[in-house]
Amino acid sequence: TGILFLAFQILGRSRLLRVAEWLVRSSPRASQCNVSLKKQRSRGILSSFFCCFRDYNVEAPPPSSPSVLPPLVEENGGLQKGDQRQVIPIPSPPAKYLLPEVTVLDYGKKCVVIDLDETLVHSSFKPISNADFIVPVEIDGTIHQVYVLKRPHVDEFLQRMGQLFECVLFTASLAKYADPVADLLDRWGVFRARLFRESCVFHRGNYVKDLSRLGRELSKVIIVDNSPASYIFHPENAVPVQSWFDDMTDTELLDLIPFFEGLSREDDVYSMLHRLCTGYTWSCLGIFFAATALPPNGIDQRLLHCSLPLCLCSESAHC
Repeated sequence: TGILFLAFQILGRSRLLRVAEWLVRSSPRASQCNVSLKKQRSRGILSSFFCCFRDYNVEAPPPSSPSVLPPLVEENGGLQKGDQRQVIPIPSPPAKYLLPEVTVLDYGKKCVVIDLDETLVHSSFKPISNADFIVPVEIDGTIHQVYVLKRPHVDEFLQRMGQLFECVLFTASLAKYADPVADLLDRWGVFRARLFRESCVFHRGNYVKDLSRLGRELSKVIIVDNSPASYIFHPENAVPVQSWFDDMTDTELLDLIPFFEGLSREDDVYSMLHRLCTGYTWSCLGIFFAATALPPNGIDQRLLHCSLPLCLCSESAHC
């Protein structure tokens, strides 16, 4: 303060002001004070003078320009309106497997994947006098009645499978048809999960059930299906069954129960399923032809017996 007082006495107020202005103009780091000196004379000469030599290592408050502010992100991950800067979104990781973690109830059990149409039931739009269920299904804005027949001994089969295995319904049918059918069919809650067409893999004109996407050890997974095209990725895991339509004397599901009881005690499924496959040459040939080529006309021959639209119930994509 003594030096400032002496300079004030020698130079006088007007000369001191001119010196200060010259210092402001000649100092590049203090150029921002030039405007403040011209526009804010009322602040006082000394405070204006010293503002030019403040500590420039002190971080200035952030300016109000939105270009340096962190992007404002809405809950859905998009920028708020008015903010045009590009932000690279970080997507949530997709679910790796189709099935959730094994429950305590099913811990240590093998997983059995069971098909629906022509394996457990047969469905038709044509009225069936002895139908077990009648399910309304909306197609193109119109409600249609679907008549469903249960395969003989399906109740005993499902109950026993639920005791021995972790059971999963896996169908190439649409959920709007298959889900209500499963509600009526599975009165005991046997199916721990239900997988529909969107969980299949489209391959060579068919909807294939890729067992590697389930999230279970393949040596402990079995698929029960009437269509070899459904399991062409994993034929060694398959228990093939004959397609069923209306034969009320059929006993295939009942006959399979002892086989599955033995399979549930095996360390892995491959050795026993291999013996089953060699015992049924027709099933192995069916797997071979399904894996190498489509049928001659490109349509699964089973569909000739199906009374539902192809796009509703078929494993084939020819809809």
